[in-house]
Amino acid sequence: MFRSPNVNRTVSIATLFLLTLSFCPIIQAGQPVIWETSGRAELLRGDARGVSITDTGVLMLAPNFTEVFNTEQAFIWSSAIDSQGAVYLGTGHDGKIYRVGADGKGSLLYDAAELDVTALAIGRDGVLYAGSSPDGKVYRIASDGRAEVYFDPPDKYIWSLAILPEGAVAIGTGDNGKLYRVSSAGAKPEASLLISTNQTHVISLAVTAQGDLVAGTDPGGLVLRISPDGKAFALFDAQLREIHALAPAADGSIYALGLSDAASTSRPQAAPGPAPQTSESGNTPSTSVTITAIDESGAPIQSPGAPQRSRTDLSSARSAVFRILPDGAADVVWSSSSVTAFAIAPALQPGSVLIGTADKGRIYSVTNDGRDTLLLQSTEGQISSFLVRGGQVYVASSNQGKLLRFGKELVTSGSYESPVRDAKLTATWGRVFWRGAGSVELQTRTGNGERPDSTWSEWSPAYRQPEGNQISSPRARFIQWRAMLRSATGAASPTWMEDVSIVYLPRNVAPEVLSIAALPIGIGLQSVVQMQVDPNVEASGLDPSLFGAVAQVPPRRLFQRGARSFQWQAEDRNGDTLEYAVYYRALNETTFRLLKDKLRDNFYTIDGATLADGRYIIKITASDAADNPVGQALSGERLSEAVDIDNTPPAVKLVGQPQVRSDRVLAVFDVEDATGKVKRADASIDGAPWSPIFPDDGIADSGNERYSLDFATLAAGEHTISLRAFDISGNVGTLSISIRR
Repeated sequence: MFRSPNVNRTVSIATLFLLTLSFCPIIQAGQPVIWETSGRAELLRGDARGVSITDTGVLMLAPNFTEVFNTEQAFIWSSAIDSQGAVYLGTGHDGKIYRVGADGKGSLLYDAAELDVTALAIGRDGVLYAGSSPDGKVYRIASDGRAEVYFDPPDKYIWSLAILPEGAVAIGTGDNGKLYRVSSAGAKPEASLLISTNQTHVISLAVTAQGDLVAGTDPGGLVLRISPDGKAFALFDAQLREIHALAPAADGSIYALGLSDAASTSRPQAAPGPAPQTSESGNTPSTSVTITAIDESGAPIQSPGAPQRSRTDLSSARSAVFRILPDGAADVVWSSSSVTAFAIAPALQPGSVLIGTADKGRIYSVTNDGRDTLLLQSTEGQISSFLVRGGQVYVASSNQGKLLRFGKELVTSGSYESPVRDAKLTATWGRVFWRGAGSVELQTRTGNGERPDSTWSEWSPAYRQPEGNQISSPRARFIQWRAMLRSATGAASPTWMEDVSIVYLPRNVAPEVLSIAALPIGIGLQSVVQMQVDPNVEASGLDPSLFGAVAQVPPRRLFQRGARSFQWQAEDRNGDTLEYAVYYRALNETTFRLLKDKLRDNFYTIDGATLADGRYIIKITASDAADNPVGQALSGERLSEAVDIDNTPPAVKLVGQPQVRSDRVLAVFDVEDATGKVKRADASIDGAPWSPIFPDDGIADSGNERYSLDFATLAAGEHTISLRAFDISGNVGTLSISIRR
């Protein structure tokens, strides 16, 4: 309904610099963070009262939305309006029908025996017809509230009613998908089966300006044109299962609201759901009926970071609005994968459709080319149906069941409350600034709880300077802003605002080293060439991730005798760049010695040969000095578990002299390791490949092991026997002896 005004976007150099910084999502203690609420998706996360949000993210004053009557019932399932401007409301779950006069005064007209009044229609003679469910009937109700059963079919649900051009009543039912025609031309109503569809439910009905009867079905998602003789022609086959509502437009097109399996209202539920609506054409009397799932409290708008989806992509859509053109073509006007719509009607502005949703009881105005404006937000849970007559739109809501109304007149004042911003840490607030025109004021409030409540600060005094105001709310972790828009008397242009930005500086917190992992002895770590980031990006103050993700390649592992390698994980809640220092001390010492500092990598390899054998403690210190002013940097540290440095190989000794016999040779070796344990041993005869051998006690598990070698097949002559032994640090000791048989 509204378009963004043509505004002068010239800003000062300082403001432009702050706006540039606002794209940086990383919180860094050494520089301010800018929270800019400019995208429409983020604005829709807030609450608008008397304020519309255009398709370009501009806040403007909304149409005047007033409450006409409160039924004090939970749900309004159906609605209709007569030629005198009286509105009829069918409710659930008490089955009551209310009449609200043109003067806004309402009263109970009839209390049906069934739970829900799921369809209403006004006959050409001004008589009210009401369909009830489940196992319901169609009642004919006089103006004084006297009712008689007009039609009692065997069907379980009466979903929809429509008045045919000749005055007969068309009745759509379920669970057998039948469409009846009932005429009261004689003394007694005459009923006939107009058509039995191959669908389960005839959910919605409408009559076009040309007099055509159009039906929407479930579960096939068909829009059918029904001829007077009961011939059905499929105008449209939707990808969604249920055609929940139909709304003929003045240009001959038909809007159709489709619901997916997840949002379908015709599936069995704990209690009967409401029925769909039909919509009037021109100024003739019309009906409007709707149905909703009881547990539907409204789905949230997609988060700002969600991937953008074409409205024609219905693969994950909960609801969608289609426009069927007079020539038979069809377009997707609107769709959502998170919002469930329940009502549609042609908007007061030609070329647009109104969509009522269960998303905070919101009403959207969507042009035929897909530009949608959040027109209004009610205080109720969902919008159930629309009635359009004489430049006024009557809106029926559920949770609570009320009748509301709006037209082209705008409110004189409205407010918008932003979503809550989590600064992640206690923050010092800077300035707030915005773009706009007319009478606009902002306020802020802060707190340390996730949701605003009595523990938050009061709203601040009003900020009135768009170019910047110092925020007076106290330091805290969370902040929220509120805008008040007022119409300016005699102003040539409307009041509007956009691009609200708040500057804050999070408290610096010390980094934390989360863990230190020691790799097995002998594994060295080597840096791999990383993809370089343009140095101009960092100098500009922008977040490098805005230019695409930079993959961090892990270090390469390679064999390095005696090496001890360490990898660690650290975090900084400010998102600061971290530098590391590596220290060591012997287990029996108290003073740490520096090995390496100014490290940007989170790993380090110690050459074991540079340290004496023994057990050591490693300390990793992380500092955020790279991103903080001198004197304000903080650091955190962590100690490793004790690790062994062992560079001494095992000693291999021959025990006595080899015993040479006529049929065999026996040699005994002792292996001793002073600082570790023997891990394994191999033997070789005359340079043959090494073969593993076991110690005499069957397992190598100590610093002293004895190995007895028994050779029974040696040929006569001189031979060389070699033995090598490994300790758990990978050190190897060897010994070779010569024997003769």
